[in-house]
Amino acid sequence: MLRKATVKDAKKIYELLNDYAKKGLLLPRSLNSIYENIRDFWVYEVDGQIVGCVALHVMWEDLAEIRSLAVKDELRGEGIGKELVKKAIEEAWELGVNRVFSLTYVKDFFKKFGFIEIDKSILPHKVWGECVNCVKFPNCDEEAVLLELSEEYIRNLKNQKEFTCKSLSP
Repeated sequence: MLRKATVKDAKKIYELLNDYAKKGLLLPRSLNSIYENIRDFWVYEVDGQIVGCVALHVMWEDLAEIRSLAVKDELRGEGIGKELVKKAIEEAWELGVNRVFSLTYVKDFFKKFGFIEIDKSILPHKVWGECVNCVKFPNCDEEAVLLELSEEYIRNLKNQKEFTCKSLSP
C-alpha cells in the first residue's frame, strides 16, 4: 500500500535511508531532518511494514526534487520504486510544479520515466543551499536528471503499467 508518511513513520524511514547510506547508495539523513520534512515523504507498506519511501521536496514555484528513494533490498525489482517515483511525479503535477529533478547514483532508473541527464551547474543556487551540510560537499558525485512535466505526460504516466522512456516521453 502506498500512502503519505506520518510522524510515526519517521524512525522506519530513517533506518531504511541510512541502510542505503551505509552502502554509499544514498546520502545520509538525520532523524531530525526526516521529522522536519515528513510531509515530503511517501511510504510503501507490505503487511504493515514500511519497505520503501520517497520524498518530493518543492524547491521553487516550478521546480521540485525527488529524493530519498529507497526500497528494502529483498523487494528491489518488484516495482515498488517505480510506484514511489510515479506518485512523486503525480504529486508534483498536482502541486503545480512542472519540472522535477533528482540528484542520483542511478540515473538509468530515472531515464525510464523520461528524465534526461543535465549538468548540475544549471540547477538554481537554491538547490545547493542544502548541499553545504552534505558529507560529500563540495565533491558531489551524484548525477543530475530532469523531467519536464505536461498534461500529456501525466495522462500517459497514469495509464502506464510498464515504464519505458519511449512510452512516457511527452
